[in-house]
Amino acid sequence: MKLFFTVTEQYEQERIDKCICAQYDDLSRSHVQRLVKEGAVLYNGNPCKVNQKVSANDEIMIDLPDSKEIEVEPENIPLIILYEDSDVIVVDKPKGMVVHPANGHYSGTLVNALLYHCKDLSGINGVLRPGIVHRIDKNTTGSVIACKNDLAHNEIAKQLKEHSINRHYLALVHGVIEEESGVIDAPIGRSEKDRKKMAINYRNGKEAVTTFTVVKRYQGYTLVDCKLQTGRTHQIRVHMASIHHPVVGDDVYCSLKPPCKLEGQALHAYLLGFMHPRTKEYIEVRSELPGYFTDLLSRLKPL
Repeated sequence: MKLFFTVTEQYEQERIDKCICAQYDDLSRSHVQRLVKEGAVLYNGNPCKVNQKVSANDEIMIDLPDSKEIEVEPENIPLIILYEDSDVIVVDKPKGMVVHPANGHYSGTLVNALLYHCKDLSGINGVLRPGIVHRIDKNTTGSVIACKNDLAHNEIAKQLKEHSINRHYLALVHGVIEEESGVIDAPIGRSEKDRKKMAINYRNGKEAVTTFTVVKRYQGYTLVDCKLQTGRTHQIRVHMASIHHPVVGDDVYCSLKPPCKLEGQALHAYLLGFMHPRTKEYIEVRSELPGYFTDLLSRLKPL
């Protein structure tokens, strides 16, 4: 698979490996450096070195190795289906399930389950991510949409790019938020200190906007409704941590202990609204708060 992009002014005189990583969150810096050394990265049509400095309007092409040697098998994994027709399917992803196969996770994923349930899935994202147009983290629960054909995939992907899909999450965060609502507008990119993490990155990050509304206050905690205006990796987790209200149970961006034993963050994608790719009708689905989340809330004392 070949990836192409044009360098923008914000990456002027940046190293090519860092510039590529800022564009593609899934590519680690070590992976990009290996691709450059193997000649799989072309800078203005020519091979380059890892420390190549880029300029605005330069053209970069990355030739990613084919992943077809890995076969993703259908698996009879029960699915909670929130909506389904001949074009799309919206499922309620449980905690602990990875959305699509990746290093270390080639079975038990949502894709494995979808391949068993659906006769067809769109092939635009290749053999490892059939039907997948967006994802949520392994330990985030809630609604995920997948597409059954390329027409649906292109239309839903367009809505995601235009930020027109309505996506709401419930998050339990540390601390009592005094204001009733707020907007967090801060770019997100790879952390320059730890490439495995995302961070607020004004130099190399991409636009990221989250709005939040207080749902209920507890002693030491706040339940908030977060609406994604953009869809960056770990966006809600990074944004809430940046205003000193990290998501409870987040073992990456929060150092505070949860009020009880918890596997991963208390974050649930409860509402997903989109224009149907074929009928153009607005479809909105809701996912009930899962047991782990309701149990957590029951342990807290309301203010």
